[in-house]
Amino acid sequence: MSLLDIGGLWVETAQLPLVRDVDLSLARGETLCLAGESGSGKSLTALALMDLLGPGLRRRATRARFDGIDLLDRGATQRLRGSRIAMIFQEPMTALNPVFTIGTQLEAVYRRHRGGGRAEARRRALHLLERVGIGAPERRLAQFPHELSGGLRQRAMIAMALMCQPDLLIADEPTTALDVTVQAEILRLLEDLQRELGLALILITHDLGVASRMADRCAVMYAGEIVENADRATVFRAPRHPYTQALLRCIPILGSAAPGTPLLDIPGVMPSGVEAGCAFRARCTSAAAECTTAPPLRPVERGSARCWFAS
Repeated sequence: MSLLDIGGLWVETAQLPLVRDVDLSLARGETLCLAGESGSGKSLTALALMDLLGPGLRRRATRARFDGIDLLDRGATQRLRGSRIAMIFQEPMTALNPVFTIGTQLEAVYRRHRGGGRAEARRRALHLLERVGIGAPERRLAQFPHELSGGLRQRAMIAMALMCQPDLLIADEPTTALDVTVQAEILRLLEDLQRELGLALILITHDLGVASRMADRCAVMYAGEIVENADRATVFRAPRHPYTQALLRCIPILGSAAPGTPLLDIPGVMPSGVEAGCAFRARCTSAAAECTTAPPLRPVERGSARCWFAS
């Protein structure tokens, strides 16, 4: 039985659907990467799962269950959020409250969901700061977010997410704005924590290099839809959707082109609204007459793809 089972998830404004008909499943201990360009709907999908959408946005789904619990029940989602489902937000400087110390924020999570006293919450916070590689944890608990570097803030966010020993961790671009060395450290930390704690992990990224390293399965999103969903080997060795193929062609490979050769890109831009037919057809080099009709997410070997020619 899947830990997370989502079917037919939509995120909409009054005028426009932003995420359309998303199906996701995740087993315990598994890593699913949501990949795609900025604006493809990855973060909105995660926020919908957590019931953290902003004003004017609403979610609906044919099914949304976490370990048998209905996520469409707002009360149930509120009880799970921060406890059994936790999220590492994209920008730790804005996700952490600037007017409270790191210790106050970590302890508040534990006391809200576990009901322990302050001393118990503080012991848990100290343990986790050490576990995520933050030295001098006593001093760090007394500091404010602006007193920490970007890498330390991200580690503090990871510690906060783990305060209540969640079953599912959602990491939204956890290496954004970090230098390459710190990025590698954060990814290694997530891998270690997942093995140690048996976490299921949803990793949101636009970096296919990160996805190729971390994913068990990869769901590629474009214009609010999942266009390909398969295991890591299939996505990176034999992708079926033209968008996935184009993304992989854009990855620069050292020594593969002469100096001065322009880097490859995908011509055009992502559509800003819902268009008839395949959303990718205006940028697709293989578009044909069939593409004026929107393709469903079709089963293919070892996965699924939203393309008439994927098979």
